[in-house]
Order: sequence, then C-alpha cells, then structure tokens
Amino acid sequence: MMKFISEFRDPARARALAGEIKKLAGGRWFNLMEICGTHTVSIFRSGLKSLLPPTIRLLSGPGCPVCVTPQRTIDSIIARARKPSTIIATFGDMLNVPGTTSSLREEKARGADIRLIYSPLECLTVARANPEKQVVFLAIGFETTIPSAAATLLSAGRSGLSNFFLVPAGRLIPPAMEFLLAGEETRIDGFLCPGHVSVIIGTEPYREIAERFGIPCVIAGFEALDILAAIRELLLMIDEGKAGVRNLYPRAVREEGNPRARKIMAEVFEVADAEWRGLGTIPRSGFILRPEFVGYDIDLVQPVEIPPAEENPLCICGQILRGTAEPDDCPAFRTACAPSHPLGPCMVSSEGTCAAWYQYGGDSVISNR
Repeated sequence: MMKFISEFRDPARARALAGEIKKLAGGRWFNLMEICGTHTVSIFRSGLKSLLPPTIRLLSGPGCPVCVTPQRTIDSIIARARKPSTIIATFGDMLNVPGTTSSLREEKARGADIRLIYSPLECLTVARANPEKQVVFLAIGFETTIPSAAATLLSAGRSGLSNFFLVPAGRLIPPAMEFLLAGEETRIDGFLCPGHVSVIIGTEPYREIAERFGIPCVIAGFEALDILAAIRELLLMIDEGKAGVRNLYPRAVREEGNPRARKIMAEVFEVADAEWRGLGTIPRSGFILRPEFVGYDIDLVQPVEIPPAEENPLCICGQILRGTAEPDDCPAFRTACAPSHPLGPCMVSSEGTCAAWYQYGGDSVISNR
C-alpha cells in the first residue's frame, strides 16, 4: 500500500500503468468521462493524456458546480448584490462568472458588499456584525459542500439569527450521469466517478446507474497514479463485460459514504428538479429547502426582477459540459475568451475545463523529476 504523496506521482509507475492501458486498449476506441472538475485539472496538470494511446478519449463532463449554474441564477445573484441592504458571501470561483451584463467582481468594484469566504460558517460572524444587512450565502455546489451549507443554516436557527439567507443552488451528480447516458448524445463507455462527492454519497448511487445502463463506474482519487489505475480498471471491466462499481479510492471513500453528512443535508434540503447550464432541466437533480426552512431562501423571501438571461453566443460551455465538444472546438478559445476576460464559466472556475486547457495545454507530459 502506498503511503506518501510522492508514491502516487512516481513517473516509472505511471509509465508502467500507461503501458498496461495501451495493451488493454489494443487499438480500440474508448470514450471515458471524468465527472469531476478536480479530475480534469489533475489530468492536465499531470500530463496524463500524453501517456495514453490516442484511441482513449477522456471527456470532461459537468463536474464543475459553478459551470453548471444557470445563467438566470447568476443574473439574479448579481441583481441582488446591487442592493445596498445585502451582503453576498461566496467562494472565490463565483466572482468572475459572467452574467448577461455584469459579474460579481464588477459589482464589487462598483461598491457592492461581496465577501469571499472559506467556510459557510463565516457567514454567521458576518451576520452578527451586520444586523441591519441581509447576509446571503451562495449555496452553489455538489454533494461535497451542501452538507456544510445545511449545518450553517441549522446553526443560524439555533443562534436566532434572522438576517442569514441562502441561494439554494446545489446539484446532485448521479442524476446528471443518468441524463447523459439516457440522452445518448455522446457515447460513454465508462465513468471516472468523483472522489470528493463519493466521500459523501458512497458507492451505491453509481451501482444503480451501472446496472441500469450496463456501464462500468470506477471511483478514483486525484493523483496521477489514482487516475491511471482507474482508467486501467475501466478497460478491464469493459473487456470482461462487467457493469458495476469499483472503489479505487478506499483511503477516503467508504461504501456507505458519510451518513452523518447525508443526514444533515436531508434534514434541511429535499431533492427537486433543477436546471443545469448546457443540459437543461434534470429530474431530481437539485436541492430546495424543506418547508420548515423556506424562510431562509432569499429568492422566496425577497424576489428580484431580472431581464431574460442571455449567454454569450460565442461560448460553447454547454457543449463542453455535455462532452460533445472540447475547448479547442471553440473559435473564441484563447482569443476572445481567456481567464482575464472569460466569456463563460468553463474559463472562470479553477475546475473548469477551458481553464484547465488554457493553463496546462493539451500536450503536457508527466514530470520525470
């Protein structure tokens, strides 16, 4: 068993795994989708694509929560930030996401009170210090971060805070995987399942998908050898005709996941249909607050009016999130669209596919050091 990070980045082991993958592929074509933005970044940062045969195509799916947030949600957040009675609390990736006419960074430059936080619990300190303001936390994320939003809301209730609110915009990964498979727009031969999400939900949700669609799913960590081992496992399962779930990240993921986190999440939120950028509305793929907590939903307590949302016509972020296009297919990539002036969220988020392509390129090679 490997114990140290350096062992998961060993170039010799990486090349050996790549050799096994090449033999297993045998010149056949495979479409394997990673459904996590952190995997996407790790693949490019480690130069793993350069180690794989060209017949293995790694598709980047809708694994970035900022990227899949609909344009109209972004626009409503920006409109709310303009209210002098409001403090917006958010993680950093949301700042540069372009709305139809502005972004949170632009509004902050114009004087809006927008606070960058590292934990939702920081919102409670802000709320106590600003009792005359509405403190609004942007609960945008997957199963990984939504439990912390739920815990913060419960803590606000126990503290008697009346000026803390949420924008409940969380999303669930397994329904998006099912949506992509059912749509058949892109052929997917296997899924590289997200490690962080799997820490919370465990292995069972993927098992249902694997059995229904006859597809292999492998849960992986985020180091180079984690990902290569997962790709090898997917090819082995395909060769054996096995549809199921393999957990190659047991140092962090248990079969049952994290029951306590799921319990807190279920106490505050219930599952509902939700809109995803580029995918449309997916049944039972998002979160809304339970009836006893709807007073914390700022959009219900104080709706804002916004004009019809419009995405930049040059941006193909939606196609990239579906796995039907890559950044190089976009005529604006590296020209009109770059991290300093993004046209869409895939270029903004640290987990966005376009941002990863821009920073690391498509041909980087794993370090020999």
